[in-house]
Amino acid sequence: MQSLQQSPNEPDFVQDPYPFYERARGCGDLFYWEDYKMICASSYAAVNMLLRDRRLGREVPKTQGNPVPPHLQPFYDVEAHSMLELEGPRQKRLRSLVLRAFTSRRIKALAPEIEVLCHQLIDQFPAGEVDLLTAYAQEIPVIIIARLLGVPEEMRADLLRWSNAMVTMYQAGRTRTDEEIAVKATEEFVAFLRGYVEERRHNPADDLISHLIAAEEEGEKLSTDELITTCILLLNAGHEATVHSLGNGVKALLENGLTASEQGNDPLVEEVLRFDPPLHMFTRWAYEDIELGRFTIPAGAQVGCLLAAANRDPEIWDNPAEFRMDRPVKPNSSFGAGAHFCVGAPLARLELRLALPILFDRLPNLHLIGTPTYGDVYHFHGLSALQVGY
Repeated sequence: MQSLQQSPNEPDFVQDPYPFYERARGCGDLFYWEDYKMICASSYAAVNMLLRDRRLGREVPKTQGNPVPPHLQPFYDVEAHSMLELEGPRQKRLRSLVLRAFTSRRIKALAPEIEVLCHQLIDQFPAGEVDLLTAYAQEIPVIIIARLLGVPEEMRADLLRWSNAMVTMYQAGRTRTDEEIAVKATEEFVAFLRGYVEERRHNPADDLISHLIAAEEEGEKLSTDELITTCILLLNAGHEATVHSLGNGVKALLENGLTASEQGNDPLVEEVLRFDPPLHMFTRWAYEDIELGRFTIPAGAQVGCLLAAANRDPEIWDNPAEFRMDRPVKPNSSFGAGAHFCVGAPLARLELRLALPILFDRLPNLHLIGTPTYGDVYHFHGLSALQVGY
């Protein structure tokens, strides 16, 4: 297995990681990323297989030990109840309970509300120039998920602050200061939700928290800790993914002289997700030795599935480095696959399907001001700002 070096914080990589992914695919299905000290998969076939193979999972093998430093305990106490970090019967139970409340019917019913919100946000743009990231891409998902959960919309500044702080725990090169801010945000978020969940237990409403409280699987309900973690996961994962997808999508459209249309919009959404996805790596642990081609992934090894590299595999897509609105739709890796496929994918797709054409219809002269730059947030991939004129 070939080894490659590439700092995820190196400026050229932050702005354009795709040349490295091309080099990695040249090593075959797997390579060893020295900076992470981890086996990684870069081809679509390998990534898809590893995401679906039940011989791998998110839970750290007991052989790894992996003691949590005391100062990070509050953060990992929340993670301990996350369906994203669990395997087996408990993960299946949590996911089933969430899907009973987070139904496709409930998601589809949000469409008129999302449309109205998009227009309201555009109406509030300052004259001539705006940062779309903060004025549009951030506002849509956080407001919609707040409404869906039943959390007061006026708390969105706190929700954003808590979410942004917590997701730094998944970023390369985090510092002790980042960790302390993330833990403080976790404690504040948990304290707020604990009181809110208890209030909803006594006074249910037509919101997701109330439906999660009511959902049962074989006589079992979500505990308060499970409810809190699920709400945090839905906000953090749903918000980050949609913000970056909207920002990256608008950038790709404008740089290629394209516009979004309400006609045939599904291929556009899938191309936005394929071309420059919001999450570039999803890790799993091997629970036994796994043969993949001529390589063996040893039991106890952590494996990085490079979702963005898989999305540009020339074995699957013709000229994958080109952004093409008419590209035939094929399954991409942006929302994962298998047991941990993103439960929020339908909502994210709906938000993109509505927000992009409304934006370009309302602002037909939309254009970039300067060159947008990506933030140093790997293994997420999103812009630090998106300044546009209209």
